[in-house]
Amino acid sequence: MNHRSIRCSKHRLGFARRAAVLSVSKLGGGSPNSIVAVKYIKPSSSVSGFPFTLIMSLNKVFKLNTGASIPAIGLGTWQSKPEEVYNAVKTAINAGYRHIDTAYAYGNEDAVGRGIKDGLKEAGLKREDVFVTTKLWSTFHRPADVQKGIDESLASLGLDYLDLYLMHWPVALTPGKGSLFPRHEDGTRDLDAEINGDFTITYGAMEKLLESGKTKAIGVSNFSTHNLDVLLKSAKVVPAVNQVELHPYLPQTKLLEYCTAKGIHLTAYSPLGSTDSPLQKEPVLIEIAEKNNKSVAQTLISWAVQRGTSVLPKSVTPSRIEANFQDYKLSDEDFAKINEISSKHSQRLVSPDWGVTVFHDDQ
Repeated sequence: MNHRSIRCSKHRLGFARRAAVLSVSKLGGGSPNSIVAVKYIKPSSSVSGFPFTLIMSLNKVFKLNTGASIPAIGLGTWQSKPEEVYNAVKTAINAGYRHIDTAYAYGNEDAVGRGIKDGLKEAGLKREDVFVTTKLWSTFHRPADVQKGIDESLASLGLDYLDLYLMHWPVALTPGKGSLFPRHEDGTRDLDAEINGDFTITYGAMEKLLESGKTKAIGVSNFSTHNLDVLLKSAKVVPAVNQVELHPYLPQTKLLEYCTAKGIHLTAYSPLGSTDSPLQKEPVLIEIAEKNNKSVAQTLISWAVQRGTSVLPKSVTPSRIEANFQDYKLSDEDFAKINEISSKHSQRLVSPDWGVTVFHDDQ
């Protein structure tokens, strides 16, 4: 494989720094999904007489049913405040991430877009070197509004196209109420009566976006096997991706096997267990992490990638962003131990009250 050096930031080469980029190498010849290998120097042990250790991501990618490649590790941006996420995206790109995930509903697409633009410029990269995903929100589910939804996201991001556009939830909410989560006076969700629960109508409009060139692929998020069955009966384009909550407390093995059989790639959100998750204190994970001289977060990310899913760890802290990109190969024994965690503790951490069944039986 050809390695071509593309950038080496001089201000990051000081040996006294806690962590610095030693070199950045582009793997491949500049395709839209080129992956960049990043080597770090970090204080602790010695390399050629110097008190530093070389650290590097495995840089794994997965092939989508479109033929495109999606980098295994991406930066999640849910609940990230605008200015924090701007710096987080820049940090991620400089650390080697080539996969950035956001959504209209996150309210930070502007800042994410600025972070992508400035991060790529600082790293000497082009738009085609990063895989960008955003999502259609539930108030844009009417066919006439789907085009408006992607146009608003592209304008906010400052991009001409997306690599992937997902239906955020299989739930349509009534538009024009001035809220992302409109409710009736009694507090129940204001579900869009015009769509009447038929997300296939929305997906059919999303399929037409492919012809416009505004997105290279379409997919879904938070879809159960039941809802995928319903969707695939009428879909002309098989979703490239289904982005769902995945971690050892919610491995969703049934869903993973289903999507693999159908050629749908699974992406894991909340892979570290979301805010204040007990996963970080799970004894099995702590034991495996300590044995491998890694963090629990790195172990969770590595497990997700080893299962064949891409993964979206979220952080706005530079050191954690860099550390989260340093996945490693779990032994078969350790991998099996993590797979068994859900048999003793099963928990879904993200489950909004939509007023309709969304997740069904996929555990």
